[in-house]
Amino acid sequence: MKAAIMQPTYLPWMGYFDLMDQSDIFVFLDNVQFEKQSWQQRNEIKTPKGELWLSIPIIRKYPQQIKEVRINNFQPWQSNHLKSIQYNYSKAKYFNKYIKFFQDIYSEKTTKLIDFTIPIIILIKNILGINTEIIKASELDVKGKKVELLFDICHKIGANEYLSPVGSKEYIDENNLFEKGNIKLEYHQYNHPVYTQLFGEFISYLSVIDLLFNKGENSLNIIRSGRKK
Repeated sequence: MKAAIMQPTYLPWMGYFDLMDQSDIFVFLDNVQFEKQSWQQRNEIKTPKGELWLSIPIIRKYPQQIKEVRINNFQPWQSNHLKSIQYNYSKAKYFNKYIKFFQDIYSEKTTKLIDFTIPIIILIKNILGINTEIIKASELDVKGKKVELLFDICHKIGANEYLSPVGSKEYIDENNLFEKGNIKLEYHQYNHPVYTQLFGEFISYLSVIDLLFNKGENSLNIIRSGRKK
């Protein structure tokens, strides 16, 4: 069984979903330290003027784990984000096909960050047609930091393969418990595909919703086309 482990982020890019799609089980790493002004709370969409950040306001308290972070709902961020999505993608080919899903989820009131970011990831996962099993690390009795934590998660869920983001290679190589523990380690190799967008020249590494509104039911095929052989 192949596992992938990632922090829950807001409206992730397409490579995040390719990592999920290649795994049998995908673990949300919600029991590690929250990083302010990171992908955990924000992402970008495309506008006629270029990229636009959509950031979820949070109640600042440090240190805290991702699962503990509370949203600052005194700001009308949900209606503002939805308006930005509607305004900038209303002319996209598949806007009408998917916008109702996002209208519904942005109408849900939540107090914790993961209670919004994880459901919207799962919503997109289901729209794309990815069938990978999902679990939270906080639901497992796991311990340790960095490599120790990742290895313990894989051990607890019975994974014999681990598909890791390339960004983790440096600290995994320092203490490769996977090799010692007989778990096959593989790094996620990905080339960002180019597809037709609104507003001129292509911009990469946007939220996957840019792909979804522009390419619809072909989105998963486009995501998979970025895999390095």
